[in-house]
Amino acid sequence: MSAGRHLLLYDGTCGLCHGMVRSVLPLDRREIFHIASLQSTAGSQLLARAGGHPGHLDTFGVITNYQSHAGALLIKGTAALFVLTALGWPWKAAALFRLLPAAVLDAAYDLVARHRYRFFGQRDHCLVPRPEYQRRFVDGTADAARQEMP
Repeated sequence: MSAGRHLLLYDGTCGLCHGMVRSVLPLDRREIFHIASLQSTAGSQLLARAGGHPGHLDTFGVITNYQSHAGALLIKGTAALFVLTALGWPWKAAALFRLLPAAVLDAAYDLVARHRYRFFGQRDHCLVPRPEYQRRFVDGTADAARQEMP
């Protein structure tokens, strides 16, 4: 599952998403996740190359193995479960939720997403990473151009 690097795409203006990124970075000891906001040029370009819709800023996504042609786009509940299971124990226990149909996971995701600004706030800027995490953020068009997604 985690042989390559995966790109975590998040809503850069969402307080919940900021918290999620801040949580994932220290938990990802193997540094398998790179990060890009959906609002960034790099995030939009890589999402489009993976078959996603850059204009849809209401979802969370992961492009697996994003630096190769084997990349796949995961969104909503499936993406969240992928991240949790890739982080290892105890987060890997979330894999039990894969027993639920994707429609149920996505409905739960959509419910939270619909109210995320109300409960978690909205930011007017994207997350500024701490210095030790900056290299894991894909934020420039040069970074996006180097990727090999078909």
